[in-house]
Amino acid sequence: MSDFGTIDAIQGGLSPASDRRDGQFEALGRTESAAQVRDRIACYSDSARMAANYVELYIVQDFLMPDECAELIALIDANRVPSPVVADDPVPSYRTSETCYLYPGPAPVTAVEAKLDQLTGLEPRYGEALQGQRYAVGQEFKPHHDFFDTGQHYWQDQVAIGGQRTWSAMIFLNEPEAGGRTNFPTAGVMIAPKAGNLVIWNNMDEYGAPNPGSLHQGMPVEQGVKYVLTKWYRERPWCQ
Repeated sequence: MSDFGTIDAIQGGLSPASDRRDGQFEALGRTESAAQVRDRIACYSDSARMAANYVELYIVQDFLMPDECAELIALIDANRVPSPVVADDPVPSYRTSETCYLYPGPAPVTAVEAKLDQLTGLEPRYGEALQGQRYAVGQEFKPHHDFFDTGQHYWQDQVAIGGQRTWSAMIFLNEPEAGGRTNFPTAGVMIAPKAGNLVIWNNMDEYGAPNPGSLHQGMPVEQGVKYVLTKWYRERPWCQ
């Protein structure tokens, strides 16, 4: 991915306070990058584009092996905390899972990061730190978008650390006994957890704008526990 959106706002006639970095220049960068990612995924073994309305959505079967999933689950269990929500007024009940931030260092983290970078072709510096999530019975993540709402105050903070989330990648690490499906209600797609499978989607539409059709949710776990791994990519280098 090229370093789109790094033109100095003051040179463009904007003060830093009004620099939203969400115009035609950024949209063009997102569409060009998406075309490159699309080509990479199409060439990846066991990948397929899903028949989904209004969203570009792919699945890669057996992206991780059972031993890799087990190692990542162990890391999540060792350091999990209540999952955060990025919003001006976050609602705690909206996302009730637990999260573990998987920063570079441990071998399992390095291995999965390398696989994701190979899949997408995106430079590692555009990716946020991996997150692992654990969902116990009744826990969920209600319908939401991964892209950032540029009308909210928090967007100004996100501009400074990489801008929009363009692609989302999620890997199922296990299979709960019941429930825990990932639902794309607008797209008309519901995906059951299968250990090792990866789901990846474009949060932008064909014009490079945030896509409402990417709405999705982690449905409540009914029996057992669900573990997933999540990776978000930005339009510019992530620098938090």
